[in-house]
Amino acid sequence: MAGISLTFAQTQLDAYLAAEAAILNSQEYVIGTGVGSRRVRRADLAVVQAGITLWNQRVQDLTARQRRGRYVVPAPNF
Repeated sequence: MAGISLTFAQTQLDAYLAAEAAILNSQEYVIGTGVGSRRVRRADLAVVQAGITLWNQRVQDLTARQRRGRYVVPAPNF
């Protein structure tokens, strides 16, 4: 996931969660702005839920990567 920050992934997840809530309230929702925007309606709930799954996994992966950090293993002295 080179180039994707935890902040970006969390922002995307939040947008998809907001979209799901709007769809479940029988509304439509717009994801993005400008040329790349998508108007999502109730019939597209499965698409939004797939996005939630994807971005939730990316947030978890990036969070785990931050927690692991880097470990230095000293070279043995022979």
